[in-house]
Amino acid sequence: MITVDGDYCPLCGAELDRIRVEGRERRRCPDCDRVVWQNSKPVASVVVRDGEAVLLGKRDVEPNRGLWGIPGGNLEHDEHPAAGAARELREETGVRVDPDDLQLVSVDHTAKERRSVVGIRYVVDRAATTGEPTARDETSAARFDSLDGFRDDGGISPWDRDLLAAVFGD
Repeated sequence: MITVDGDYCPLCGAELDRIRVEGRERRRCPDCDRVVWQNSKPVASVVVRDGEAVLLGKRDVEPNRGLWGIPGGNLEHDEHPAAGAARELREETGVRVDPDDLQLVSVDHTAKERRSVVGIRYVVDRAATTGEPTARDETSAARFDSLDGFRDDGGISPWDRDLLAAVFGD
């Protein structure tokens, strides 16, 4: 799957041209005679609440390196979104949760910075999780704090602000 615009065929390397398919302009390989579909990338994340506190990880990778963000990321091709959200939580913070304990909060679509993402967002109470937060894959720190505490400590990723505001009514 290609998630950003490309100029060359991912199969043969030929320069792509454009044709109209299903009422939209699409990229096409003239050598393979194949449409090169550009699809949104599915991602899943989980907000772990502990009263008025939330678990966030300080991003150690782009985009938004150095900002605090909700644990989450790309789904594997054979992975249920809840299982992917639970995996990302474990990988980024060391905190574990049973995917069956996750409650779906929203599904959204964001297109910016040449990326198109379908986000599947979950929430769970801290009591349903195990383990203590620690920096892991893609994070330099992980902790529970208030939203104001994270705002005062470098800021919150713009990708996550709306979801946190919706969950906490902030």
